[in-house]
Amino acid sequence: MGINEILQLGIIGLIAGIVGGALGVGGGIVLIPALAMFFGMSQHMAQGTSIAILLPPTGILAAMTYHKQGFINWKYAFIIMIVFVLGAWIGAKFSVSLPDKTLKKVFAIYLVIVGVKMFFGK
Repeated sequence: MGINEILQLGIIGLIAGIVGGALGVGGGIVLIPALAMFFGMSQHMAQGTSIAILLPPTGILAAMTYHKQGFINWKYAFIIMIVFVLGAWIGAKFSVSLPDKTLKKVFAIYLVIVGVKMFFGK
């Protein structure tokens, strides 16, 4: 794993943390599409790696199941996990400063963009 790959994973983790902290969504809305699009992971591998990031305490059983099938990239999960915490804090600080109506609109726009990209993407 090279420095570029580590930096890319760090950026993905930071963005996932910011979006998760700001919009209250699971990191998987960012992580799964990013891992599939930028790293060519299968849907199973992307989901398994995303679950591994949330492992303690929410995803332990799901992560064990994905791990047994070989669907977790632990190196990626660890790098993203480290910066996800920082991103979540940044996102939460941003989110609490927005009016509720604005936050709802930001959340809705984000979901539409990700949905369209996943639906029409490869």
